[in-house]
Amino acid sequence: MTGFDTVVVVDWSARSAPSPARPVADAIWIGIARNGGPAEARYFRTRAAAEADLVALFEAERAEGRRVLAGFDFPFGYPRGFARAVTGSDDPFALWAWLADAVEDGPDNGNNRWDVARTLNGLFPGTGPFWGCPAGEADAVLPARGTERDGHGMPERRRAEADLPRAQPCWKLYTTGSVGSQALLGLPVLQRLRSRFGAELTVPPFEAAGNGIVLAEVFPSLIAGAVAARTGADEIKDRAQVRVLAEALAALPSDALDAMLAEGDTEEGWILGLGHEAALIEAAGAQPTLAPPPLRDDCFALPAGVEWTPVDTALATLRDRLSPVVAASKVPLAEAAGRVLAADLHALRPNPPEANTAVDGYGFAAEAGQGEEIVLPLVEGRAAAGRPLGRAVPAGHAVRVLTGAALPEGVDTVVLDEDTRADATRVAFRGPVKPRANTRRAGEDVQTGACVLPGGRVLTPADLALAAASGHGALPVRDRLRVAVLSTGDEILEPGEPVAPGQIHDANRPMLLALADRWGHAGLDLGRVPDDRNELRARFDRAADEAHVIVTSGGASAGDEDHVSALLKEAGAMQDWRIALKPGRPLALGLWKGVPVFGLPGNPVAAFVCALIFARPAFARLAGAEWTAPQGFDVPAAFEKRKKPGRREYLRARIREGRAEVFPSEGSGRVSGLSWAEGLVELPDGALTVTQGDPVRYLPFSSFGL
Repeated sequence: MTGFDTVVVVDWSARSAPSPARPVADAIWIGIARNGGPAEARYFRTRAAAEADLVALFEAERAEGRRVLAGFDFPFGYPRGFARAVTGSDDPFALWAWLADAVEDGPDNGNNRWDVARTLNGLFPGTGPFWGCPAGEADAVLPARGTERDGHGMPERRRAEADLPRAQPCWKLYTTGSVGSQALLGLPVLQRLRSRFGAELTVPPFEAAGNGIVLAEVFPSLIAGAVAARTGADEIKDRAQVRVLAEALAALPSDALDAMLAEGDTEEGWILGLGHEAALIEAAGAQPTLAPPPLRDDCFALPAGVEWTPVDTALATLRDRLSPVVAASKVPLAEAAGRVLAADLHALRPNPPEANTAVDGYGFAAEAGQGEEIVLPLVEGRAAAGRPLGRAVPAGHAVRVLTGAALPEGVDTVVLDEDTRADATRVAFRGPVKPRANTRRAGEDVQTGACVLPGGRVLTPADLALAAASGHGALPVRDRLRVAVLSTGDEILEPGEPVAPGQIHDANRPMLLALADRWGHAGLDLGRVPDDRNELRARFDRAADEAHVIVTSGGASAGDEDHVSALLKEAGAMQDWRIALKPGRPLALGLWKGVPVFGLPGNPVAAFVCALIFARPAFARLAGAEWTAPQGFDVPAAFEKRKKPGRREYLRARIREGRAEVFPSEGSGRVSGLSWAEGLVELPDGALTVTQGDPVRYLPFSSFGL
């Protein structure tokens, strides 16, 4: 993996007005890949908004000590001799500073690039070198066509562009493929970034790459084939290329990327990766993964001297010591339900994307609706959802609008159908009407670039709706946690098999596999293992190869036939947690070949309770999700109990007539109580006497994801 923690790729734009609210090509797209993982793509309507986002991004990354590579898709330098002719120096940064002083670029994308180009052309003999502009801007100094230039003395291309027929010369300012305007309006931004971040920011090949923020010129067409292969069915090409190129650069080996950054011309600049297209394409073809570091061998170690571990201490230790062990990749949005979001998700477009009407009715400008009895002439046509009017509504006129329709230009207020009378040419209603009534503002729900879903969230159907409305067709998610489940003991038989005296059916494995499935993980059934240490070792080896976490039941204590704990001790990564809870004191935790092992008690009731209290939040953390704690509430007790101090107790319980009743027997062998119960009553660690009607904490099974 590259030596950069974060890779950013920017597709710049030279639009003279804000880009549409609905994401489009030829706007500003920023792709961001962190830790070699899947890239997110952000859409910006103006250069000012994009610059502000880049500043915030760089500041946040540096605050976390992260090294950043940021690639921009416009020339960083000009053909040899241009900088000296303009500034008297060959230093490209002197030219950047000159442009930063000369270019005016407003928050609405309004700019003076044509005037700047004329000023620059005036520094050279003849006509040129810059050319291309809209009708009405062309003159003797800034010609509309390149063939009209003559005698300016500048080379047409930089060395980096000589063998790239797809690359346009930096002198071309207008029409398809032009990059000249992007450079004129982009280099001042880079200069401001240099001024803001100082020595923390470097720009190869003009200077050696540093350890903070590194800016580089990129050309996404170097990997055009790879971009095309990985572009979604309805994905905008510009979005795809910043995403794919960011992932490709992030996937390059560190030494390869360092070598690329060291190449180039210190006056003209260079395109990162030029001449290394095969390596970039290979990196772009690899599906990005987020490879987490392994757990520490001592991740389950308790403080010295701890004999009986309180439940809260055990949970806090798991929360602090565990980290994700699964990789991440992108999946289609329709396949993401129940998966763990691998990174914060930012809106690619606003929601609603355009101002629209909330009702069926008639739309007009607010000032036309301020009288008492109002009659407005109607324009022809109507605006409906997906079928805009396509033209402005004149002042003092109204238009028929249907729910969800984009508001035409000249309309900011809607009056409800039921409040009007209309014929073919007029509409009448009573005023005054509140400005912007019955309308929705563009982005009033979600603004472009806003974080709509946090990383670590288990995606719900509602989350998919939000992601889709925010412009996403695919989501970065964690792979499903693979949970290997096995039961141990000579006495255990498969459910339904004939049993001899002293034998029992395996109740734990079906229960634990079902729990893993309900929690969104992928269960791997490793069957049952007799009390044979060599066979158990072989089964552990298989589990370590095929799963992310191993769950056993039985053999977790310290007896002669407790082979789970014995094997983990043999591996040198075992902790015998004596939890101060009832039921389920023994809990063996350890690592087998780097894979975490949860050794649960053999008693089904104790295994069930320990799985809910400890395994569920631990598995969530290993799966990359947020730490999960059950949500309980206090209810009156429908039972009486006297509890001794020293252990937290969990009673099988259910709610009837607003009161918590508990299973008649607390015996941990009474499996029927698990099916009878609908939740647990949690009694605190200290001594307690419960009488009828006393408040007790009830944890419904639904709060454990069941």
